[in-house]
Amino acid sequence: MGRKLSFSHHHQIRLFLLVILSSLVYIIYLFAVPNFITSFKIELRHSYGSLVGHTDSTDGSEKHTPLQRNASPKYKFLRDENLQASRHLPDALIIGVKKSGTRALLEFIKLHPNVQAPSSEMHFFDKNYVRGLSWYRNQMPLTLEGQMTMEKTPSYFVTKRVPSRVKKMNPYVKLIVVVRDPVTRAISDYTQSSSKKPEYLRKSFADLFYINGTNVVNTRWGIVRIGLYARYLDTWLKYFPLSQFIFISGETLIVDPAAEMKRLQDFLGLKVIITEKHFYFNTTKGFPCLMKSETLASPHCLGKNKGRIHPKIDESILDRLTQFYRPFNLKFYQMTGIDFGW
Repeated sequence: MGRKLSFSHHHQIRLFLLVILSSLVYIIYLFAVPNFITSFKIELRHSYGSLVGHTDSTDGSEKHTPLQRNASPKYKFLRDENLQASRHLPDALIIGVKKSGTRALLEFIKLHPNVQAPSSEMHFFDKNYVRGLSWYRNQMPLTLEGQMTMEKTPSYFVTKRVPSRVKKMNPYVKLIVVVRDPVTRAISDYTQSSSKKPEYLRKSFADLFYINGTNVVNTRWGIVRIGLYARYLDTWLKYFPLSQFIFISGETLIVDPAAEMKRLQDFLGLKVIITEKHFYFNTTKGFPCLMKSETLASPHCLGKNKGRIHPKIDESILDRLTQFYRPFNLKFYQMTGIDFGW
């Protein structure tokens, strides 16, 4: 009888220890697993937030859930967790300058998993303002928590009524300005315009540059006027402090894109992800192109319209144009604190 009691006693102890161990495992499961899932969600939001789709809810509001039915485990986790995305007004705007590298900059920064932007120019603040902010918001891409929305329309920089409208939308918006030697920019703009406007083919650059055959520069010609960066910046600074601007060199963006992208990522408060490994130089086009990467399935160069061959302009006209822009360039250097060397 004593041995039976001893066996029963040991059995009860083992059973008691097993219950305690099971309880500990359950407690660990309750507290550790949800925290792991939460951190995993955050990681996925930052890394794969662009892979989301849209569904309409019955109450008329928008709800957005991930797609990717035949996806990797991480994408399936996104879908199964029913993470929702929404549309937001821009946190940052590329406001100019036309023919200075704004398209390249947008394509480069969109490599960052925390940046989402529409592919086309919205022209909201200069041409579509009457449509209202709700319309503008609906043109924006879907974003998840931790991602920022960006939009590019180069004509914003030179349109007088735009700064006040932008401030009404968001007084703390970050403003990105890509600038280039105004002489080169003007010729590039003329080259593009000549391919689109037949009337340009009937006149030379000199005919348009000078007023009625004189030596007076035609400042009413938009292609020349856009290069007066200091004048336009002066208007913007009446509404926003200089600290909310970053000025990107269009020349440096070509020869060292990684350097300018680091500056931009720092300015936007983003982790520096876009580096030298994302670029290669296309000698045929004379522009940097994007390497295959985590967010780009194959190497990518800008469209065929980029890198057009410029027409030959008489040296005397180039000298006159350089002289014309010099005081405005010096003023722009003073305002921005950057000597671009034009």
